[in-house]
Amino acid sequence: MNLKLRFNLVFTLLFIIALAVAGGTVYRLVQANASAEVVRDAQRLMDVAIAVRGYTVDNIKPHLDPLLDRHFLPETVPAFAATETLARLAAKQPGYSYKEATLNPTNPRDKPTDWERKIVDRFRAEPKTTELSGEVETGKGDLFYVARPIRITNAACLACHSTPAAAPPSLIARYGDKAGFGWQLNEIVGAQIVAVPTTLPREKAQQLFATFTGSLVAVFVALFLVLNWLLQRLVVKPVREVAMAARRVSQGDMSLAEFSEDRPDEIGTLQKSFNRMRRSLVKAMGMLRN
Repeated sequence: MNLKLRFNLVFTLLFIIALAVAGGTVYRLVQANASAEVVRDAQRLMDVAIAVRGYTVDNIKPHLDPLLDRHFLPETVPAFAATETLARLAAKQPGYSYKEATLNPTNPRDKPTDWERKIVDRFRAEPKTTELSGEVETGKGDLFYVARPIRITNAACLACHSTPAAAPPSLIARYGDKAGFGWQLNEIVGAQIVAVPTTLPREKAQQLFATFTGSLVAVFVALFLVLNWLLQRLVVKPVREVAMAARRVSQGDMSLAEFSEDRPDEIGTLQKSFNRMRRSLVKAMGMLRN
């Protein structure tokens, strides 16, 4: 096995080890960053929903409540305001969603799906739990969700949800008297659930990883070619020339020109040593002839 082949094998082995270590590290980092991005998006969406709810309660509801006897205005309902606002956002951000999933909702669209019902049931079974998050597979792809319980802590909410008789007539006229009643103070009736897709961040992470790996391989190929060229030019070729000269001298051919002695490295030292050996050999053979 010649020197060049040994060098290439060692260099390739070192590259494979470096690629495995660097690639594994970068893969974990980009996946962690993708997961963190998903969590940030979900938390940001939840914060927006809570902000809209708060604004509705403080700035919208007081002005519209006096009209409820004649007309039911869903804009006075914090859940409706948050749902409508984030639905407009979701129209521009496919896969993003916000829902106030309620076990016994006034508005049928708030009825929970199977996976949403499991979240609500868990909140009801674990009243001290204030937030849940995780991933779920749906027909729309994998989603990451953040959920918080909807607990009736304000007795004013029961004006529309205790009994049909206590509810505004305009509400009954719009939604009927069969659903959305029977709620109790401090009862967990549902959950605020925001969901964001995990596909896009993960695809970006895969693209970033592929770009990094491709760049690393390209750098390795470039280094491999450059180092092989340098090895051939600075080491292999001069050593072969010295070896060939030594073979010719050993066969009695003393007509070779001397090597240049300009190189300051180990190959230069070898060439200088060969020149001295050749001169000594020429002198010795001359002495023998005399």
